[in-house]
Amino acid sequence: MRHLAHALCISLSAALVSLPAAAQNVSQQFQSWLQNDLWPDARARGISEATFNAALGKVKPMLDLPDLVMPGETAKPPRIQHQAEFGAPANYFAEKIVSGVTAGGRNRAGQLKSALASIEQRFGVPGGILLAVWGRESGFGRANIPHNAFAVLSTKAFMARRKEMFRKEVLAALEMVQRGHVTVAEMKSSWAGALGQPQFLPTSYLQHAYDADGDGRADIWTSQVDTLASIANYLANHGWVKGRDWGFEVAVPDSISCALEGPDHGMRIADWAKMGVKRTNGRPFPDHEARQDGFLLMPAGRSGPAFIVTPNFYVLKAYNESDLYALFVGHSADRITYGDRAFAASWSPTERMLRADIAAMQRSLEKQGYDVGGADGLPGFRTRRSIGEWQAKDGRKPTCFPDTRIINALK
Repeated sequence: MRHLAHALCISLSAALVSLPAAAQNVSQQFQSWLQNDLWPDARARGISEATFNAALGKVKPMLDLPDLVMPGETAKPPRIQHQAEFGAPANYFAEKIVSGVTAGGRNRAGQLKSALASIEQRFGVPGGILLAVWGRESGFGRANIPHNAFAVLSTKAFMARRKEMFRKEVLAALEMVQRGHVTVAEMKSSWAGALGQPQFLPTSYLQHAYDADGDGRADIWTSQVDTLASIANYLANHGWVKGRDWGFEVAVPDSISCALEGPDHGMRIADWAKMGVKRTNGRPFPDHEARQDGFLLMPAGRSGPAFIVTPNFYVLKAYNESDLYALFVGHSADRITYGDRAFAASWSPTERMLRADIAAMQRSLEKQGYDVGGADGLPGFRTRRSIGEWQAKDGRKPTCFPDTRIINALK
């Protein structure tokens, strides 16, 4: 422990030379937290002093990361939305982005045909889905992932809005090094702390990373087959149903309320069809799907494409808790597997709104008794259908998506 304390003091002294007073105070608190709070927890988990010191002895807090809460302040939803997955649907599905993933996926589907078939046989997850996740997460391993993972994770564990979650992640990252899965130098991450080609958080690596090539290491940094098998293992462990699709684009008649959206409003797909929901390609729903439950998804309300999705769609959301992300993966997988066909319906332009304004709207709806899923500034399915229910009650035509008129009316 003396060596650790000595290293932390040296790094702290060097860091303080050029920092403004406020940042110096945060840095001092951060270093104290590392030594007096995080280290005892790490030691209790079997992390050696050498590992802890190598990973965190020279780390400084990254104060430019988004969604931080300075010591002594109260966490609030950020004013601006930083994550594309929770932004405007039309931007997320820009054709240049989708076609890049699908073209790259089709190319690799041929190159990795045997490996993909073997992985699908073992885990039950189709190759198109695996390629789409891989392409979206890291551009098939080509994306620049530049940050020191220990700096990112420890900063977030100290002062992020979800610091308890990130505390688990930095401890898991230390465990990865302690077990010999990876070196400290190899621990590069995104600004959110995600690692390698599948962009796993450390806890996900420990639970789901898979050694498919049999070399004794689950290598999500340089091995393509380990990357794909690890994604498949993750989805299988989260409940992927073998043999079911992820979903189907549909046309929803005006007689069906957009407020029926959500995984808790499911019914047999055949019953949705009886109500007038039809696939946009003109084909009937497959018999094996029609007999099972499906769920209405309208990620932009009445301002974009609509879908009947299966439980596998929500397994994709376990990878990234965003309707747009899961839809992107499913749609890209279809284009990789069946041909490059865009959505039949288009995304209407949606207004650019501050996350803080959406949160204020959610709080107003909550006061009226609506379940919006929490005032987090993110228009998830509970918020979308609450908007539709409020619009119908107020004599408005339900659109099930926020806009400035709704926000102003609910102030």
